[in-house]
Amino acid sequence: MDKKIAIAIDGFSSCGKSTMAKNLARRLSYIYIDTGAMYRAMTLYALRNRLLQDGNLDQAALKSRLERIDISFCRNADGVSEICLDGENVESLIRGMSVSNAVSIVAQEASVREKMVLLQRQIAAGKGTVMDGRDIGTVVLPDAELKIFVTARADVRAQRRYNELKAKGQEASFQEILNNIEMRDRMDLNRAVSPLRQAPDALVLDNSDMTLEQQDAWLNQKVEEVLHGHC
Repeated sequence: MDKKIAIAIDGFSSCGKSTMAKNLARRLSYIYIDTGAMYRAMTLYALRNRLLQDGNLDQAALKSRLERIDISFCRNADGVSEICLDGENVESLIRGMSVSNAVSIVAQEASVREKMVLLQRQIAAGKGTVMDGRDIGTVVLPDAELKIFVTARADVRAQRRYNELKAKGQEASFQEILNNIEMRDRMDLNRAVSPLRQAPDALVLDNSDMTLEQQDAWLNQKVEEVLHGHC
């Protein structure tokens, strides 16, 4: 398969975008870029350095440090790409509720988004990329050949997240997770900089009642249509 394209996958939190994008990238032998992990790593930095306390972000302090903060992707022992913060693999640390509850606060900062978008475009410059996030099709990769907008009911997303945390042996509250998802939806949709929006040419995938197999089959079909010029 010689033709390589850029694939942008956007949508609401906890819709399974990352798993979907990761599986697709593996099948196509493309580069997978988890932009949500990039914002979570930045949030972890803010929390560790006490730049974010009680929901209040020291915007000036974070902006002054942005050039010195290294957000990158490294490979774990199994060869899987994971997020690194200043050279430290923080993939497992960014998935807890403390980061989940704060990431929308950090992600709405214009200076943070400017830095992240620049990094994301640099990584995706060579095509052959699957990137997921909130503003990929509208801001980061507006010329992507295939754009998918993923959605699902809030209660379904909360249950999936709850099951994921419990499977990892972590304490979890369904109601807390649901509240977090609804809060993040509001912040993502209403932030001043790069709000969550469906690109006009994006295909909508509501996976509320779909199995992973059905979802992957749908996505694979759309990719094949673009690669073979039937879209």
